[in-house]
Amino acid sequence: MPRIARLTDEERAAALDALPDWRLSDDASGISRSLRFKTFVEAFGFMSQVALMAERANHHPEWSNVYGRVDIRLTTHDAGGLSLRDIALAKEIDALLA
Repeated sequence: MPRIARLTDEERAAALDALPDWRLSDDASGISRSLRFKTFVEAFGFMSQVALMAERANHHPEWSNVYGRVDIRLTTHDAGGLSLRDIALAKEIDALLA
């Protein structure tokens, strides 16, 4: 199976320009976003939708949930950092919230 390519600095900068709600980790190995929902049920429903998208893409987020807060981190361990898979999933998550 071919190795997944990590984004170059230039590719990463261009991709993040299109994702203004995501922030790059200090070590540039991933991106994260924190979301607030009014209720636990809304937060969990959102997570369920993202889980289905992630499963289809075979690319799963690192995340946590406390009541109405959902914290998401996307990184590609096989690439040793940020890849196109992370950018694609972040865009799908943003579209879900639009």
